[in-house]
Amino acid sequence: MRATALEIPEVILLEPRVHGDARGYFFEVYTRRAFFAATGVDVEFVQDNESRSRRGVLRGLHYQLPPHAQGKLVRCAEGAVFDVAVDLRRSSPSFGRWVAVELSDENKRQLWIPPGFAHGFLALSQYARLLYKTTDYYAPQCDRSLRYDDPTLAIAWPDLGIEPIVSDKDRAAPLLAEAEGFD
Repeated sequence: MRATALEIPEVILLEPRVHGDARGYFFEVYTRRAFFAATGVDVEFVQDNESRSRRGVLRGLHYQLPPHAQGKLVRCAEGAVFDVAVDLRRSSPSFGRWVAVELSDENKRQLWIPPGFAHGFLALSQYARLLYKTTDYYAPQCDRSLRYDDPTLAIAWPDLGIEPIVSDKDRAAPLLAEAEGFD
């Protein structure tokens, strides 16, 4: 597994070793030992989630506050997504900045998003199935959202030629200036 720190170094892109031949391919999606060796991050994942979205669906930007802040290990098992992490740690020099990568079933990349970040994605393909491991359980009382189209963030979402399909909850989320963040 190869790990690359992104412009916000705590967010890490992971690329697995894929073993392929005429029959198909095999790769280890996750082993705790390999994840730690590649990233230096020792976490325990307690919940696996899956979502399936059609092209143009934009989910996010979602996060959980302490005491149930979540780190996420995200991968796209079907199709392709533009995957975004936004730093919400007020004491961080990268507060309010974002990083993004394309995750797809073809590139088999994964993205490690630590606690203190909001996460969202835009489905680029006809359908996209996203799988993610979390370091804490879903806690509705700590669940928060941040506006995906906040002009302060200026996320460069890809233009698919259609208006993004966004939930009412995500459309009504606060802007960064009003959002609850992390110290």
